[in-house]
Amino acid sequence: MDGGASGSTVRVKKFGVHLGAEISGIDLTQTVSDADIAVVRDALLEHQVLAFRDQDITPQQQMAFGARFGELSVHPIAPHDEEIPELIVFDNTPDNPAMFTDNWHSDETFREAPPLGTMLRAIQVPEIGGDTLFASMTAAYEGLSDKIKHLINDLEAVHDVKLFRLGFTDDDEGREQEKYINENFPKVIHPVVREHPETGQKILFVNPHFTLHIKGMSELESQSLLAILYHQAEIPEYQIRHRWEPNTMLFWDNRSTQHYAPHDYTERRFLHRITIKGDRPYGPGQKPA
Repeated sequence: MDGGASGSTVRVKKFGVHLGAEISGIDLTQTVSDADIAVVRDALLEHQVLAFRDQDITPQQQMAFGARFGELSVHPIAPHDEEIPELIVFDNTPDNPAMFTDNWHSDETFREAPPLGTMLRAIQVPEIGGDTLFASMTAAYEGLSDKIKHLINDLEAVHDVKLFRLGFTDDDEGREQEKYINENFPKVIHPVVREHPETGQKILFVNPHFTLHIKGMSELESQSLLAILYHQAEIPEYQIRHRWEPNTMLFWDNRSTQHYAPHDYTERRFLHRITIKGDRPYGPGQKPA
């Protein structure tokens, strides 16, 4: 697949059954044309996770490309560049593991409007380990029985920073950080099944990283149902596994995927991430808020 009549020379090669495609014919050190942006946007909607290889770019170039798809956001907790708050820096070793990445999640669903997408670029990676797994949550939803789909289509779930709270230290600095989070990022309610705002596809939109419970259910009912729904991301048929190489950048649709980064490496893993603001989720048949 390529840009063809659109005037773009970008090529899109699918490599996963439900998600995943490699993008070539694009140089992110240069200003990207509107035609190329349109092809990438369409590919993101179709393939959910895009891989750009051999992109030796600066943080500013990564941010400039990301900004073509929407406004960039600043993460309230994750480590970021001191001079560029939009740039999250993952510089990890076994002695300094990434914070809670070894859980299936969509990025920042504790926000009223979770991100549209995420761009993560590898600078230095381990020789062995340090991969990232992705799951298509549209395929995960479709894989449920009709009875479960009928049950969950109108349900809502409460989301919170949850696991990040474990990182707040028991001192003045930690208490100030928790106070800031409580005041600026209170618990939010999202549909259990989200409708994609551009494709209209139904997406399973709960994750063990940020979801607390299902609204209107007892603790036992909620946790039992969530365990079934969380399991969908763990099914290999809905997944791809990405092996990082230096100067490879991934762009994933945060609305329709979840990811998991194992802590299985013994060497430095150094990556830069930017995140693109999204819209407030809404359920099937509902109108955007």
